[in-house]
Amino acid sequence: MDALDAETRAGAIEVRGLSRRFGDREVLRDVWLRVAPGEIHALLGPNGAGKTTLLRILSGLADATSGTVDAAARPGLVPSGDRTFYLRISGLENLVFFARMHGMRRAAARRRALELLDLVGLADAGRRAVGRYSHGMQKRLSFARALLDDPALLLVDEAPHDLDPEGADRIRALTSDLAARGAAVLWTTQRIDEIRGFADAVTFLHRGEVRFAGSVPQLIARGDASPRYVVRVRNGQPGVPPATAALQRALGPGATVAPAADGGGGEHFLLAPRDDTTLGRAIAALAAAGYDVLSCRQERSEVEEAFRALAAEDEERVG
Repeated sequence: MDALDAETRAGAIEVRGLSRRFGDREVLRDVWLRVAPGEIHALLGPNGAGKTTLLRILSGLADATSGTVDAAARPGLVPSGDRTFYLRISGLENLVFFARMHGMRRAAARRRALELLDLVGLADAGRRAVGRYSHGMQKRLSFARALLDDPALLLVDEAPHDLDPEGADRIRALTSDLAARGAAVLWTTQRIDEIRGFADAVTFLHRGEVRFAGSVPQLIARGDASPRYVVRVRNGQPGVPPATAALQRALGPGATVAPAADGGGGEHFLLAPRDDTTLGRAIAALAAAGYDVLSCRQERSEVEEAFRALAAEDEERVG
């Protein structure tokens, strides 16, 4: 792809006091948001938080009730749905059609379409009717369409949805490449763990309002300071699972332990170190008491913990 020129590299999007009502229902309320050039900005929130409505307004598909949107460039949009293509014609023909709508000449449109089909992993399926594509393939095609004119602003609504891990990695890599060349990216997702090491900034939207705006580390800091771990513990008696009371005696006051919900054959437990005890010390205490800790993982990721904590704060406010 050609490098973005100096004018488009200056592009960004800024939202000031944006609200949207549907009758008596307020879907968005006084939303402020800025995505800088070269930034991947993650937009998180539960279902119904207003994320898709916000992206529809930013892309020009819907109007705001009040507030302003300043965008220096026409955005490329990856919608959440897959019903925006002509199903009886091929992926290649779809991309050529939309490229022509962007003002490209036919030969240039075809070259660009072929390039993008290869980039999103659809080179072998480009001449197949889109109606025969899987949901994941249509999502890849949707991403290719959004990149047709190398946008300085990219709006992505649930891009990894329905994608296999390889496809999701490919899409994230293309997004990172676009941002590295100066584009501003607003990325909504339900796969909240994917933003670690990918997004530069985060906005958490709930019930149409911004509940958090900051960096990924700042978001993580809003989570539970005392995470729980799922540990698999085995004692020296084959076929006899460890007793919870015995494990608690081994741990002492430094941690609490309880059977994991899935049971795991009686060997899986939830371990919660207290504030003055590290996970390592808790595991060492079990080992000193003769238990073998066969595996250990955090019950929920730090990003998920923060997501849940913010949602819980909102429920408390409403209550």
